[in-house]
Amino acid sequence: MMCSSRIRIPFGQHNLMSNVNQFELLDQPAPSLSDMVFGFLEDGESWSESGSSEGYHESKIMDLEEEEEEEENNSNVEENRSFWENQHQLLHATLCRTSSLESSIRSITKDALKERQMAGNCGCGRPMAAGCRSCLMAEVSSRLRNAGHNSAICKTKWRSSPDIPAGEHTFMDVIDNTVSKRGEVRVIIELNFRAEFEMAKASEEYNQLVHRLPEVFVGKVERLNSVIKTLCLAAKKCMKEKKMHLGPWRKQRYMQAKWLATACERAPSTPPLSTGHSSRLLRPKASMLTVDLKEMLPNVHCTAATVVW
Repeated sequence: MMCSSRIRIPFGQHNLMSNVNQFELLDQPAPSLSDMVFGFLEDGESWSESGSSEGYHESKIMDLEEEEEEEENNSNVEENRSFWENQHQLLHATLCRTSSLESSIRSITKDALKERQMAGNCGCGRPMAAGCRSCLMAEVSSRLRNAGHNSAICKTKWRSSPDIPAGEHTFMDVIDNTVSKRGEVRVIIELNFRAEFEMAKASEEYNQLVHRLPEVFVGKVERLNSVIKTLCLAAKKCMKEKKMHLGPWRKQRYMQAKWLATACERAPSTPPLSTGHSSRLLRPKASMLTVDLKEMLPNVHCTAATVVW
């Protein structure tokens, strides 16, 4: 008779759930190789999606930087346009204002230059195409003096400094003590005013501003000073935009020194006598006391000797 042993297994609710879970885990099939491969690819795709997200953010940052740079360029363009428009307005307002004294001097100057051009010859006898500046200034200054104005030809000189080189300049002026109760009024007359501000490598905006200058300037010292400030500021802006160095002879102090330097020689002048259409110089007549004996006696050889009369 075989003996049978019985083993009592506790069967509670907790054991049952744990067994069920174990059964469920055992029932799941083991992952195949294809599942592992595709799972790896899925992981790779998720990683690439994460990488593409980072690239998206980087491209977004680059787009923002480009937009900021474009906005900055647009603001610079708008700023430049506003600057040149402002300079044109300032120059127009300065040149349009005039007084009765300036208008009178301008009219006399214009008539004198026109008559000199119609004459065909300069005051020194040379053709008008080669007429010298000094003759024109002498003619205009003489006309102004004949009209009752205290006119003179002025020559300014200034020494070199760390900012500007030395130089000199010649022009005309009129000093009047009758039109103002505050004292004398000085009017500057420059026959080649526009050429003083022209630059060889200037921008189109600067050239347009210079083109608005009159060829012959007639104006008070205050008006001239305003024009100089406007043009010199424009020249500085022009050279900065072209990334070029501004020459010291283009700076405001140098341009002011041309007409407003303290060291100024003022001398009234009369127009030179015209020698007619011929530009040859007349040969001075010889005196009878300076007759060349060698020409009269070609056969006589002169030796070094002292002649006593």
